[in-house]
Amino acid sequence: MNQVFRSKTALVVGWIWMVFAAYNAVDLTVRYSGPASMVAAVVLGVLTVLVFISCLRPAIIMTEEGVLVRNPLRNVFVPWTGVDEITVSHVITITSGDDRVRCWTPQTTARERAMAVRRGKSATTGGTGGIGGRFRTEPVRSKGEQAAAEMLAGKTHADWVAEQLEERAEAAKRSVAATAMGLSSAAAKEPVTATAGEPASETAKEPATRTGLMKVTWSPSAMAALLATAILLVAAFIV
Repeated sequence: MNQVFRSKTALVVGWIWMVFAAYNAVDLTVRYSGPASMVAAVVLGVLTVLVFISCLRPAIIMTEEGVLVRNPLRNVFVPWTGVDEITVSHVITITSGDDRVRCWTPQTTARERAMAVRRGKSATTGGTGGIGGRFRTEPVRSKGEQAAAEMLAGKTHADWVAEQLEERAEAAKRSVAATAMGLSSAAAKEPVTATAGEPASETAKEPATRTGLMKVTWSPSAMAALLATAILLVAAFIV
């Protein structure tokens, strides 16, 4: 089952704009008044495309085979065994060999980072309003709530997503390594017949544990949206 990580704020804003744009598109069609309506339609179309590629499209998708990064204009796929490093600054960066991709979403702002730090300090006090205080300013957390708070202490949404990706990549690498060891053991128990001109030691080779690298492709949906906008612009100039 695929897991999708994205900015909830961007998703909500994007769909609100889509509803607004659809209503205005219908209104412009019904009340078409020549060049003025066409110009308004072009402006609405350009803004809608920008909202689509910047708010609705970007996401990080965890699949069985690897991680798919959907940035505004391009799709980047990295198999789990090809993930070498994942770092988080204000964005998540995935490194595979000599290539790397910066994920458009989720991002971390300075304000969100500061809030995470304060949340981490609160987790260490157990929600008691400070160490040594006489009165409690917050309700006491249950053991489950305290454990969850400590687990997320000082972490932003981007940090948590990066951890999920790292755990999945490490699990996949361990699985591939275990499979490779099993195949090597089975091959060692079976007699190896060397072909003419080929040493027996080279006949049985260990399977590769790295199955693919980063693959970058242009997004068909983003390209189609940009093409539709270009056609609308041309139509506006002609009219």
